[in-house]
Amino acid sequence: MLPSEVRVAKDETSLAEVNTCESNLKENENMARYTGPRHKLARRLGISLDGTGKDIKRNFPPGQHGHNNRRKLSEYGIQLQEKQKLRHMFGVSEKQFRRTFEQAGKMAGVLGENFMKLLESRLDNVVYRMGLAPTRPAARQLVNHGHFLVNGKKVNIPSYRVQPGDVISVREKSSNLQIIKDAVEARNFLPNYITFDDNKLEGTFNRLPDREEMPAEINEVLIVEFYSR
Repeated sequence: MLPSEVRVAKDETSLAEVNTCESNLKENENMARYTGPRHKLARRLGISLDGTGKDIKRNFPPGQHGHNNRRKLSEYGIQLQEKQKLRHMFGVSEKQFRRTFEQAGKMAGVLGENFMKLLESRLDNVVYRMGLAPTRPAARQLVNHGHFLVNGKKVNIPSYRVQPGDVISVREKSSNLQIIKDAVEARNFLPNYITFDDNKLEGTFNRLPDREEMPAEINEVLIVEFYSR
């Protein structure tokens, strides 16, 4: 195991000691994405992970003593919890998350904002933003099953980096999928950096989002501080 992996694993354990909201996560740094109950995870982190708000109807941790289970976090614990919020919001593994952060560090501009822009430009997230799937997990599954084209070519990699100007469309044989039809019909918002043709089931990722167009409930500065420790 590399030293950085040891550090991250140690970090995860440390938060569990100061914040019980992390104690029951069914993951570690050698595992893939979290696959446990997302509504419980959302309540532990205090944030809606699917964007609908339905997963956090009760704004306190799960369990018998959830009402009284919000412990005061240390500065380190606050930073780690913010990192977990963003990571689980996009549903990526710690390895993918850290790699994306390192890629953002090589870009010109503000590190935290660049990091979020890279996450927002993932194919599964763009599919979700276009309203072709009700949630990010659903978008990830649809991408995995090869239901979408990028510039006319099938792409089934959720982490594929969509570039400004790329056109995402639904494959002809997938256009009658009920989950896609229902998602498009239920869509009530489309980001300014995306254009979409409902009739063609085709959208264009025109540009990277500005900070005000990305999740306001995330404080990316805390995440930068966490990885700068």
